[in-house]
Amino acid sequence: MDSIKVGLLGLGVVGGGTWKVLARNRQEISRRAGRNIEVTRVAVRDVAKARKLLGPDVPVDANPHAVVNDPTIDIVVELIGGDTLSRELVLEAIKNGKHVVTANKALLAKHGDEIFAAASQRGVMVAFEAAVAGGIPIIKAMREGLTANRIEWVAGIINGTTNFILSEMRSRGLSFDTVLAEAQKLGYAEADPTFDIEGVDAAHKLTLLASIAFGIPVQFDKAYIEGISKLASEDIKMAERLGYRIKLLGITKRRPQGIELRVHPALVPAKSLLANVEGAMNAVLVKGDAVGQSLYYGKGAGEEPTASSVVADLVDVARLMTSDPEHRVPHLAFQPDAMSDTPILDIGDVVTSYYLRLTVADQPGVLAELAKHLADAGISIGSMIQQPNDASDMADLIFLTHEALERNVAQAITKIEALPFVRSRVTRIRMESLA
Repeated sequence: MDSIKVGLLGLGVVGGGTWKVLARNRQEISRRAGRNIEVTRVAVRDVAKARKLLGPDVPVDANPHAVVNDPTIDIVVELIGGDTLSRELVLEAIKNGKHVVTANKALLAKHGDEIFAAASQRGVMVAFEAAVAGGIPIIKAMREGLTANRIEWVAGIINGTTNFILSEMRSRGLSFDTVLAEAQKLGYAEADPTFDIEGVDAAHKLTLLASIAFGIPVQFDKAYIEGISKLASEDIKMAERLGYRIKLLGITKRRPQGIELRVHPALVPAKSLLANVEGAMNAVLVKGDAVGQSLYYGKGAGEEPTASSVVADLVDVARLMTSDPEHRVPHLAFQPDAMSDTPILDIGDVVTSYYLRLTVADQPGVLAELAKHLADAGISIGSMIQQPNDASDMADLIFLTHEALERNVAQAITKIEALPFVRSRVTRIRMESLA
């Protein structure tokens, strides 16, 4: 059979890794795909730099439109990032009848519905394993391996930068700013780390996982997003003392009223699987009604781990190119005409437990007054710890609550912060048992 001809858009970290993996494992990949897979055209900004890696035989363009409009190209691999030019190029490739492989979670989180609809109409595939959790094959596992299950929830550590920062803060007792600077020096964090540390990157990925888990449209704009930049080292130490660890989690759950879609720091039991994922590693925990909990763990970023997923998608597309489009695995696991309109819940409608920390004047009646405000809001206290403060006339209080409605907790915090004996803002961190 003829070789599959691939047009590669972008030759950065992942693009370069994809080229290397295809070259190094060419024979093994061909045996799996049943056909040779060849990169026959590349588009990059720096043509001279690309020549050094590719050699003289592969045509290199500065214009990516030349690649997506090349009639000899079968599959376009989009690795340029962003969601403006990449959207234009992907839709153009689909219009030209080309299959697409992408690692671009931001593109799909924002424009996935449009892109998947265009691909279905044109009868081509859009594969995106590398867009979520790097080298972990979580998309294929959820879309195919768990297809017999009614997924109940998905919880994941899906950003390696934030997990590295939190792991170092816990193990070495360092401040957020100190560890962030170290992560940037080591290459784990970008010069502008906003998307990572504020939870946006994780929310892009979680949006795609939620769509595959529950058969709902891609709805990134409805995700609740909270990052780790405001976490204090004392809370990480206190969590450890209480038998928990703090992780930035992406969580999506099926509830009777709708779907939870949220990214935020959370206290998880120290003995749980996710609590013991350290460094820049990723892990996704999926709860299905038939299989129970299953964990998918590995490198969530990097040159060759992510390239591994890109190449796996290329092999999948190569195997299925000649199949009837109506009998391929749907992009989001569910048939397009069977997608659900189940609403995404507002964060105020989420029910979970809470860690609350505040500084108060050390005087009689304080605990009784705080307990009254929490009780009035329907919040039950599970346990309480009082610690001395550096100031002799103040004390630090930590409350662990039973499950409560987020809206009620937010209202109680507003009232508590207005009390005359409260000397700080209330630190609130959600708790997840993952049971």
